[in-house]
Amino acid sequence: MKLNTPGEVEKFRQDIISRRDPGKSRISICAGAGCLASGAGEVIATFKSEIEKQSINAEVDIKGTGCPGFCERGPIVVIYPREICYLQVMPNDVPEIVSQTIKEGQVIERLIYADPATGEKAIHEYDIPFYRNQERKILCNNIKIDSKSIDDYLAIGGYAALTKVLSGMNSGEVVEEVKRSGLRGRGGAGFPTGIKWEGSRNDPEKTKYVIVNADEGDPGAFMDRALLEGNPHSILEGLIIGGYAIGASEGYFYVRQEYPLAVVNITLAIRQAAEYGLLGKNILGSGFDFEVKVHQGAGAFVCGESTALMTALEGRVGEPRPKYVRSNIKGLWDKPTVLNNVETWANVPHIINNGAGWFTRTGTGGSKGTKIFSLVGKITNTGLVEIPMGITLKDIIYKIGGGIPGGRKFKAVQTGGPSGGCIPEEQLNLKVGFDELTKAGSMMGSGGMIVMDEDTCMVDVARYFINFLTEESCGKCVPCREGLRQMHRILTNITEGKGKEGDIALLEVLSETAMEASLCALGKSAPNPFLSTLRYFRDEYEAHIREKKCPALYCKELISYYIEPDKCRACMICLKKCTYGAIDGDRKKIHVIDQEKCTNCGTCFEVCPARFGAVRKISGEPLPVPVAEEERMITGKND
Repeated sequence: MKLNTPGEVEKFRQDIISRRDPGKSRISICAGAGCLASGAGEVIATFKSEIEKQSINAEVDIKGTGCPGFCERGPIVVIYPREICYLQVMPNDVPEIVSQTIKEGQVIERLIYADPATGEKAIHEYDIPFYRNQERKILCNNIKIDSKSIDDYLAIGGYAALTKVLSGMNSGEVVEEVKRSGLRGRGGAGFPTGIKWEGSRNDPEKTKYVIVNADEGDPGAFMDRALLEGNPHSILEGLIIGGYAIGASEGYFYVRQEYPLAVVNITLAIRQAAEYGLLGKNILGSGFDFEVKVHQGAGAFVCGESTALMTALEGRVGEPRPKYVRSNIKGLWDKPTVLNNVETWANVPHIINNGAGWFTRTGTGGSKGTKIFSLVGKITNTGLVEIPMGITLKDIIYKIGGGIPGGRKFKAVQTGGPSGGCIPEEQLNLKVGFDELTKAGSMMGSGGMIVMDEDTCMVDVARYFINFLTEESCGKCVPCREGLRQMHRILTNITEGKGKEGDIALLEVLSETAMEASLCALGKSAPNPFLSTLRYFRDEYEAHIREKKCPALYCKELISYYIEPDKCRACMICLKKCTYGAIDGDRKKIHVIDQEKCTNCGTCFEVCPARFGAVRKISGEPLPVPVAEEERMITGKND
C-alpha cells in the first residue's frame, strides 16, 4: 500500500491505533542480540506455544522487541498494560507467567527486580534504579515495538516528523531547527550537526549524499547495534529528513558485517518504507526523491573514520585520506556528503517533532540532549544507559550502574573507546559532556564506558588499547603505523618488568608525534590511553619501571604466588588443579610452590577456598623464606 500525501499517513496512523485495544494484554520480549544469546528465542517460542495451548491467542499479543538496555538481567519480558517487568526469564517460567500474570493478574515475585544490597523490589521497569535514574528519549521505544513492524513505529508517532517536514518546512528551516537544537555528532568528534548540514546544503553541487555511520568497532560498545536492531525506522526517518534538508537524493547505511540482525532489520525497514511511499520517487507528493542502500563493512576499525568509510563505500580499500576540504563539501565521490552516526540520526525526528527548545532543555551549555553509553566492565549493572548530558560520572556508576561488585574499590572509568582516556576516582564528580571529558584527558567518543576496579593495572590498560589500535591502524602513515608499534613494544616491556629509565619520556615523544603528524583521527587520538593513565597514575608506571612491581598485582611477569604456612590446611585443592606440577604437598602437609616450575597462571589463587585465603600474590618484594621440611606437617584435624 502506497501513501501519497502527509494527510494519508496521518489517517493511516489513526486507523492503526483505532484497531488496537490499549487494554489488551501484550507480552514484549527483548529480541536484541544480547538477550537472544541468553535464550530469548526459546522464551518467545515458548510464549507462542503456551498462549495457543491455553487458547487465549485472541486475548494476547506477543512482540519480539529491541534491547531495553538492562543486559545484565536478560532475557527481559514486560507485560502490558500493567508494565510488569520480569528479568532473567527462562522458558520454564513461561507457563507460570501465562497462567498467573496474564490470566490471573498476579505478580511472580521471584522474577521481578530485587536490589542486591537492600532487597527492595520493583514491579515496573520505571521503578528499577537502573532505569529510574536515566532519561530515556531515544531508547524508550525499544521495548514497546516490534522492531520488524513499520505499523508499530507509526502507532507511536513514527514518520510524523517526516510528514511535518514535507508538508510545511523548507530545507533551510529544517537545517535551522537542527542548528538551534545544539545537536552535536554522537559518533565521537562532537561536531555541530546543523552546521555540517548547512555546509552541504549551501554547496552549489547538485549531487549530494547522506550516510549513517554504523561501523561501531569500539571494544564493549553496542549502542548503535541496539538502535539498529530495535528501532531501525527512527534512524531511517532521520536520514530521510537529512537528505531533504541538504538536497540529497541518495543515502547509505554503512553497517558492520558483524551485526547480521541489524542488517536484516534495517534492510526490512527500508523495504517497508518504500512500500508505504516513504522512500522512492515523489515522496508523499512533495516532489522529493530519495533512495537508501545498505553497505556492509568488512570489519576494519579505521572505517569508522569518515574519509576511510567513504573510501570503502566507493569500492576501494578503507583507508583515510587527507581532509584538505571537509567531507560535507567534498566527501563520497568528491560530492558534498553528510555523515552522522546512528544515534545522531535517531535524535533528528524528536527535534523536528518537539522543537529545538525541547531538546536544549536537557544538557549543559555545550552539550545538549541525552547520550547513550554502553556501561560495561567491573560494574554491577551492565547494559545500555541513556543519560542527560551534565550528569556526573559518579551518578552513572553508582546510581545507575549499582557500583562495583564484590565490595571492590572503584579505580577508573575509561570513556571514548580505545582512543579515549581513563578518568580516576578523584574526578568522579565530573559532569559528562563533550568539552568536560576532553578537559579531563578523555573524550565522549561514540559512548563506550568501561569501569575498572582496584585490581586493574593502568599500565596494562594502556598497553591493551595501544595494541588494539596498532592492529587496527591502516598503516598508511608512518606516525601511526610505526609510532603505535613502538609505543606498544615499550608498554609491553614495562608490564613484563623490562622497563627502564627514559621509557616514559620516549612514550611522550612518540605520543606527541602521532598526535601532530598522523593522517586521521585514529592516529591523532591513539596516544590518549597512555597519556591519560600517565596523567593520573604516573606512580604505577614508576613502580613498574623502578621497583619491578605491579601495584595492582596483575602483570603476570611481575608477580609471584606464595602459600602462607599458617593458613594452609593441606586440602590439596591447589595441588590437584596445578597442571604444571609446581605445588608440593600432601594431606596434613603444608603446601609449597616451586617458583622454578610456577608459570604464574593464578589457578592456585583462584581455587584456594576463601575461608582459608592461604594463597596470596606478591609483587616487588622478596618471597618469604620457605618453611623447613620438618615443620610442614599439620597436626590436628584437616579442614
